[in-house]
Amino acid sequence: MTSPPDRLSPHFRLDELTRSATALRHGMENRPGPEEVRNLTRLAEHILEPVRRHFAIPFSPSSGYRSARLNQLIGSQPTSQHIRGQAVDFAIPGLDNEQVAAWIKRHLTFDQLILEYHRPGEPKSGWIHCSYRIDHNRQESLIFDGVDYRDF
Repeated sequence: MTSPPDRLSPHFRLDELTRSATALRHGMENRPGPEEVRNLTRLAEHILEPVRRHFAIPFSPSSGYRSARLNQLIGSQPTSQHIRGQAVDFAIPGLDNEQVAAWIKRHLTFDQLILEYHRPGEPKSGWIHCSYRIDHNRQESLIFDGVDYRDF
């Protein structure tokens, strides 16, 4: 068995997309399998790298791959694309999350783009959730305020 690559793309590493303070606190492993690593690589290439190149500001995702156990522990949906390595959460230091999400919506192919816990008038509120699949990408863009979803 070969070990997964350390670097998924020029600016993003596997450990950035698998680290979890919750997993560490609970002594849990959060190690993706080969298919999840391939999905994380696609996510880095098709979402994270274009964002990094366009805005030219280094950033590190706050959440990427989550094992099913970790996903359950944090209270996320069992259908979360994070479990398959197809989703990432991030914010770019100093930038308005809505501005970054709007650029993604206009320029990239994605499955879901969600401004999570976003509050209008508070540019740095919440974070961006974006997913990418190798097959059908829905180009679904939403805002989640902590209670309801609405179109973005």
